[in-house]
Amino acid sequence: MSDTFIDPTQEQFEAFKGLARDTPIQMLNLVRFREIAVYPKDHQLAGKALSGLDAYKNYGRETGPLLKKAGGRIIWRGGFEATLIGPTDEAWHAVFIGEYPSADAFFSMITSPEYQKAVVHRKAAVLTSRLTRCAPIDQGTTFG
Repeated sequence: MSDTFIDPTQEQFEAFKGLARDTPIQMLNLVRFREIAVYPKDHQLAGKALSGLDAYKNYGRETGPLLKKAGGRIIWRGGFEATLIGPTDEAWHAVFIGEYPSADAFFSMITSPEYQKAVVHRKAAVLTSRLTRCAPIDQGTTFG
């Protein structure tokens, strides 16, 4: 993987904020971890031989209660096996869908002081990621 995507660009974030904020959203997460987590120099875990997976587990432990408080939940989680269509160099360590009652609930969570403190673990853990906002629709019985 040649591109590193950890945080949204300002343009992406502004476009996201411009979408409806009072409807349920689902967030498709694709995450690849660093072999060794990279914390800021002033963080207590800086220089420790902590794996990216372990740093991401710290992120999950600290943000789990915030997800629940926002009314969110993980609705699907799977183990990556292979890419059938798409770049063959994109492999993922974590694949899941988070659901929130509204974009406002998501914004409330990610802008909270508690989340801002916890996100250091995600930034230390992640080599690259994809985060895609989706609108829930009826599942149906066909592809269309």
